[in-house]
Amino acid sequence: MTLLADLLHTVFERRHRPGRLHRDARPLKDLTAALIGTKGEISGQAIACELLDRYARWSDAEKLGFFRHLADDMDVTPEAVRAALDGYVLHRSKASYRDFLTAAEAPRQELIRRLNQVPGATRRLVQMRADLLRLGRGDDALMAVDLDFRHLFASWFNRGFLVLRRISWESPALLLEKIHAYEAVHAIESWDDLRRRLQPEDRRCFAFFHPAMADEPLIFVEVALTVGVPGSIQALLADDAVPLDVERADTAVFYSISNCQPGLAGISFGNSLIKQVAADLAVEFAGLRSFVTLSPIPGLMRWLAAQGIPADPADDIRMRQLAAHYLTEARRADGMPLDPVARFHLGNGARIEAVHARADISARGLRQSGGVMVNYRYDLARLAANHETFATERHVATSSGIRALSSAASAMLAADGAR
Repeated sequence: MTLLADLLHTVFERRHRPGRLHRDARPLKDLTAALIGTKGEISGQAIACELLDRYARWSDAEKLGFFRHLADDMDVTPEAVRAALDGYVLHRSKASYRDFLTAAEAPRQELIRRLNQVPGATRRLVQMRADLLRLGRGDDALMAVDLDFRHLFASWFNRGFLVLRRISWESPALLLEKIHAYEAVHAIESWDDLRRRLQPEDRRCFAFFHPAMADEPLIFVEVALTVGVPGSIQALLADDAVPLDVERADTAVFYSISNCQPGLAGISFGNSLIKQVAADLAVEFAGLRSFVTLSPIPGLMRWLAAQGIPADPADDIRMRQLAAHYLTEARRADGMPLDPVARFHLGNGARIEAVHARADISARGLRQSGGVMVNYRYDLARLAANHETFATERHVATSSGIRALSSAASAMLAADGAR
């Protein structure tokens, strides 16, 4: 897979980088207009290089000025859109449809495309979007610019371009350092901790890569092969955990999934990653019967506090009941589950299988979820049906045990209210 990634990287990025004897000193607006208007490939690459190099040197204030230029000066022209749409309605043809598409697309989209013709530009544009999300939060005009970035990235980073690679203890040190740094769910405390997650035969780590960023993981998942479904992250990651003979394993546990690139926020990789890894593991290990997660419940304690519901992490049964109730009943205004991790896995077609008290007794686990963790089950035969009912009806697939816990919580809360 490494050879394939290198080959694809060459296909995507091996282009001529134009030499420049001097820097282009034209003002920003002149440069962006020139890039969009240029007809020559070499001259276009030279201008794109100048813009990207300038951006790399800018302060946050200068970057914000650039984004405002994109928002104000490179937006669609409503009058042109109306005229083009009227023309298409009156006479539907290839030409009138092309005119409408041209009018309806903000010029900044073409600017971003042309910036991307420079070798290495994709990585720099991903960082540019991370800056936009950071600097433009709460500004509707700048978030409209982000829609254009997101639209383009959704095409550039679609599943067909992604390469799945296993990360092992023998992977290059630079890549291991990135896994260490990007882990977002259960912090990797040391190199020994990282080794315990990668080296034993009962542990796996897989990541998606893009040919234009061949040495940068986009997202990765850590997996443990176990006998039965685990109910404690501390036990799973214990320093003295004895590696399992993988021939005995009947369960694959996805216990951490981390997005690595802030500039790709909202571009969905996780659903494809888990499903692909589950399918590959099922082929590699014929004895695997269950594919589950061991997931945090990050919004539980905040929701309980907002509802005025007391929670004691030491009261195991009450915490399990409240967690089941939260996962199945707490909804946003649009009917989707309130918990972001639940939305992700249920949207992938998983079902809520079980909840465990005192499953994450770290400071973060206690603060966010009172120590409770949840298993989402990925039944490969049911994923499509579960996804469809969740997407169309907001139906939350659950085990009978979760339904019983949620019902018990409803009765308990009703009784507490009656008092």
